[in-house]
Amino acid sequence: MNFYPLCSLRPDRFGLRVRQAAGSLLGRVLATPAIWAAILTLTGCGQPPPPPAPPPQPVGVVTVAPEPVAVVTQLPGRLDAVRVAEVRARVAGILLKRVFVEGSDVAAGQVLAIIDPAPFQASLDSALAALAKSQANLRQAQSQAGRYKELVPIHAVSQQDYDNAVATVDGYKADIATANANIVTARLNLGYATVTSPIAGRIGRALVTEGALVGENEATEIASVQQLDPIYFDFTESSADLLRLRRAVEAGQLKSVAPGQAKVTLVLEDGSTYPHPGRLLFSDVTVDQTTGMVTLRAEIPNPDKLLLPGMFAQARLEQAVDQAALTAPVRAVQHGADGGASVMLVDAQNKVEVRPIQIGSEQGDKWVVTSGLKAGDRVIVDGLQKVGPGMVVSPVPFDASAPAPAPAAAR
Repeated sequence: MNFYPLCSLRPDRFGLRVRQAAGSLLGRVLATPAIWAAILTLTGCGQPPPPPAPPPQPVGVVTVAPEPVAVVTQLPGRLDAVRVAEVRARVAGILLKRVFVEGSDVAAGQVLAIIDPAPFQASLDSALAALAKSQANLRQAQSQAGRYKELVPIHAVSQQDYDNAVATVDGYKADIATANANIVTARLNLGYATVTSPIAGRIGRALVTEGALVGENEATEIASVQQLDPIYFDFTESSADLLRLRRAVEAGQLKSVAPGQAKVTLVLEDGSTYPHPGRLLFSDVTVDQTTGMVTLRAEIPNPDKLLLPGMFAQARLEQAVDQAALTAPVRAVQHGADGGASVMLVDAQNKVEVRPIQIGSEQGDKWVVTSGLKAGDRVIVDGLQKVGPGMVVSPVPFDASAPAPAPAAAR
């Protein structure tokens, strides 16, 4: 005879077996649903107990606290060379040779081009010869004037002849002075025939070629040299923003940055941050009447010559310091499709709450929160993907050294 556990039998099969074993009447009674349920209950074959509730999900939180944060304004502008020298021909002549390499760095005093020096050398030789002649004439005139001076008292020569001899001496002295001036001019022109760079910097393209006549009616430009390290960054800010910032400083809400200490960081056209920060030099004393903007200038180090005059960039200017700013980690802030921002908080009952916030500037790995948070709020940074509003969680201090979670793969 086969035996079956009651929990493995269905009511209809159980009733069939009972009927076969004990008659049709008893089988019908035992096969009824009520009797069958009672038998299963008495034999321990009811539903299993529900599983225990899972423990609260641990999440990493950061407690919001006031901290000093620089007030950063991002403003557009363009780069400009610190010094620009237009190298021009200062004498007229034929350009014999171009010495420089276009686009290269040149030193102050480096030879860039040579103008035919032959005419200027000839002028110098002529001036030297005129000087020698005047000096010889002067010696002769001085000798004659000396003799006349001795003969005048004995009336061997007239006073008029002596006076003429003295005037001749003075005339030759003037000729010598003129010759010396001509020599200086001739030497200058001869020196100008060798064109040198007045400053150190990077030279551009050549504007004239060998064999060209330069400096005939005007000072012909040969090339341009620009000093690139450091380099200026000129940008503008609205006068209204400057007034608002000044009033906040006067009210004690912000602390002004010391003169010459305002830090400027450039964001280049490709979105990268330039690694060498600069400093604000000055802000203009007048406001543009058409735009209402004030011009500012910063000095940026450029040791690698990466920055070039005319390039567009954005300047992050630190104009003041907020001594009690509230911040939230960048990885904790969620951005909605409408452009709004929010964070998830853990309330006093350890329940998750979604809080809309207003954010200002980005400071490294943090957003400056202008409204929506208060000191003591616990912002969820780690575990955002595993929690939702209303869930009870187990908050633990966030470990800033832990790597950021990798983005989910697209399906």
